[in-house]
Amino acid sequence: MQSTLFAYNEQQTQERYSLQNPQMLRVLLEGHDDILARKGTMVAYQGLVEFDAEYQSDGQHRARAHTGEGLDLMRCHGQGTVYLANLAQYVHIMDVEQEGLTVDSGYVLAMDSSLHYEIIAVDSLYGISGSGKYQLNITGRGRVALMTSGVPLLMQVTPDTYVNCDADAIVAWSTGLRVQMQAQTHSSGVWRRRGNTGEGWELSFMGSGYALVQPSELLPPQNAVIGQGLRAQYGMGQQGARAQNQGNVWS
Repeated sequence: MQSTLFAYNEQQTQERYSLQNPQMLRVLLEGHDDILARKGTMVAYQGLVEFDAEYQSDGQHRARAHTGEGLDLMRCHGQGTVYLANLAQYVHIMDVEQEGLTVDSGYVLAMDSSLHYEIIAVDSLYGISGSGKYQLNITGRGRVALMTSGVPLLMQVTPDTYVNCDADAIVAWSTGLRVQMQAQTHSSGVWRRRGNTGEGWELSFMGSGYALVQPSELLPPQNAVIGQGLRAQYGMGQQGARAQNQGNVWS
């Protein structure tokens, strides 16, 4: 048999996390180092590997019900190789160290089970209840695999160089950064999704660290159900940000 498909053979490496290709993650399990992966993202595996739903505490359930932010995870354990992917999104491997990583949960593909995560809030400049944004703060030492729609841009933030990002395009940032949410419109139009310019909410980053931005203002594909009507446009109602559309900045 001959085919150009043979150019896509399995990549051989002893690295725990590696990329089979830009849109597929390869994880090597050795029996003592479980990983947590987004439910339903396993596309193939080899060896003696088991998949179990990850337990969530009552506090995690309450936090998710209140904020709409959280992770549906499965625990992958055993000995073998696991391949993970989600809707052909680009995959990126990042090391989480002492400074921590803040990320939109919709972009997390997998992470070491030794890492800890909790929900934090980013307040809006206007102090309006419900107009802030909730994120996951990941701490500890380990690796996390993130997904983006397209090839992203990693921007460095320094005390002399502030960075402003569209709230729909930001994927993750260094936890140590100071963050403020603001709107590219006057306060009387704050509830308009994009105002008159097509630009809406943005996050302003100050300090020392990095901000990861994707070349898309779309929500994560798994949460991109946009409802109809005025209330849904403002992130409210059954189809709004407080329901299925969890990645929306109005959550």
